[in-house]
Amino acid sequence: MAEGKLLLEIVTPQGLVFSQEVDEVTASGTEGEFGILPGHVPFVTTLKIGMLSCKVGSETKYFFVNWGYAEVSHEKVLILADSAEKSDEIDYERAKAAMERAEQRMKQAENIDFKRAEAAVERAVTRIQIAELKRLK
Repeated sequence: MAEGKLLLEIVTPQGLVFSQEVDEVTASGTEGEFGILPGHVPFVTTLKIGMLSCKVGSETKYFFVNWGYAEVSHEKVLILADSAEKSDEIDYERAKAAMERAEQRMKQAENIDFKRAEAAVERAVTRIQIAELKRLK
């Protein structure tokens, strides 16, 4: 591994989503956002629905992460997620439609599982935000 780099691996039940040496990682933990640089103290934490970003030189890459775990060592960040998508794989229109459907379900609160609908809205909003970051570049 190159000096001053971290190996970032993002893995889902469907397989490896991403594996590359990076300079920095930022993720959304259940206790708040955290950043990791090479040589970070090892720890394990849970992840919530959110954005994960990594810097490779001057380029920033963005990912959608749907729950999971992060295992951090001095030289590696392993993300085990329920699902994950690269920003350029997010279908913006599909995410907007999913958000609208989930919001409609939430309006019928007595007839639905509110927590499930709320999580669907959160997933859709996060995907839209990440897709918009990519569209701005």
